[in-house]
Amino acid sequence: MANRPVHFIWMLDCSGSMGVNGKIGELNFAIREAIPEMQQAAESNPAASLLVRAISFASGASWHVGEPTPVDRFAWEDVHTYGGTDMGAAFKLAAGALQTPPMPQRALPPVLALASDGQPTDDWRAGLREIDATPWGKRAVRVAVAIGDDADKSMLKEFLGNPELEPLQAKNPRQLAAAIRWMSTAVVKDASTPKVEDAKPASPLGPAPLTKGDEDDIW
Repeated sequence: MANRPVHFIWMLDCSGSMGVNGKIGELNFAIREAIPEMQQAAESNPAASLLVRAISFASGASWHVGEPTPVDRFAWEDVHTYGGTDMGAAFKLAAGALQTPPMPQRALPPVLALASDGQPTDDWRAGLREIDATPWGKRAVRVAVAIGDDADKSMLKEFLGNPELEPLQAKNPRQLAAAIRWMSTAVVKDASTPKVEDAKPASPLGPAPLTKGDEDDIW
């Protein structure tokens, strides 16, 4: 049986506040460290072919990794802070990628993974409507992590599009690393497993494990 693609798109907040207390550095570290586990998760399901991209957003949005890259060849180049929190611009970029074409007619539900520490500074609802207007956007597995107490958790919950789901919360580097690892592995496993009726929207995932340790909340 030919494998089917799973498109995984990171959407990463690179606003100036992400430079406070090392958040952007910890986000880069967490994604880089999660790649081997992401590759293992993909290898465990040969029926799916995992392709990874990344969008950064701050004052505007752009593709940080624009080419859908097979996860076994995916390497992480650090993102950097550069301004506001134009999340709506990131959603619009993602919506363009979720059109058919360029998305194939036959694929597994894509994964949209959002990480943010603040309040959007543009019309994020307009961008979200564009995602929701695409067939693949409606079917996407959506996950989000709120970094620190200033993140707009109600907005992130609205992005998830399911009242049963809550955004993950990361208040220190350990929790951020755990959230990124979960988004990169458990979510990939779920998305890459063909469902009996995979034309339906992706079903809600269970909550990510909350890590506890001797690390204080610093964000």
